[in-house]
Amino acid sequence: MFLDMAEKEGASPTPQRLPSGRHGLAPSFVASNQRERIMAAVAGAVSTRGYAGMTVEDVISLAGVSRRTFYDHFKSKEDAFLVAYDGVCVQLYELVVEAYTRAPGDFERLRDSLDTFLRFLAAEPAFADMCIVEVLAAGPAAIERRDHLMRDFATMFDTAGRGMSGDEIPPPLTAEAIVGGIYEVVYKRVLRGTTASLPELLAELLYFGVVPYLGRDAAKQRFASTPMGRDGQTL
Repeated sequence: MFLDMAEKEGASPTPQRLPSGRHGLAPSFVASNQRERIMAAVAGAVSTRGYAGMTVEDVISLAGVSRRTFYDHFKSKEDAFLVAYDGVCVQLYELVVEAYTRAPGDFERLRDSLDTFLRFLAAEPAFADMCIVEVLAAGPAAIERRDHLMRDFATMFDTAGRGMSGDEIPPPLTAEAIVGGIYEVVYKRVLRGTTASLPELLAELLYFGVVPYLGRDAAKQRFASTPMGRDGQTL
């Protein structure tokens, strides 16, 4: 995968360009490197120019590959976007699931997974542009992928939320509405270019998400006794 979250925040996600000429590298390694560079370049180009304005020429210029190399790997601009989008979202989902599953309780699962989601996007604004904003302009296949990811997040949220709610279980659409609301808040920040501030929203977004399950009073008590994320935010 072309995005390694073990890298420090702010590090460039673009794989290193290979030396030209004879280098003795295995063809499979060269092909993999070229593909990853193209995928990273898609994110960079779409963040700068938007999906509608992005061209194959933009991508190959950023990736440092030829047009023929591009078409050796991808059928079209849309194909390259979808593969790049899938690559980022798989890693995002895996990181969120990891945070979710290692947390000690349901409230902590929602806190830690949401914190991971916000920090991932804040650390990589080009990927945030691609996955949150420009995906909506990339056609039905891209939107279907986005909707599938949101359903997966809603299922996780609902499972943890119901674990906290006791006898008062909210309607089935609750988690879907919560995830949709969080997405809308994040969308507006990314669109305005304030992606780096997303982790600062953790406490408010989490409160919005857990109130339907816990109730207002119980949610406030929980927030008063539990640090919010790595920054210890409070409401």
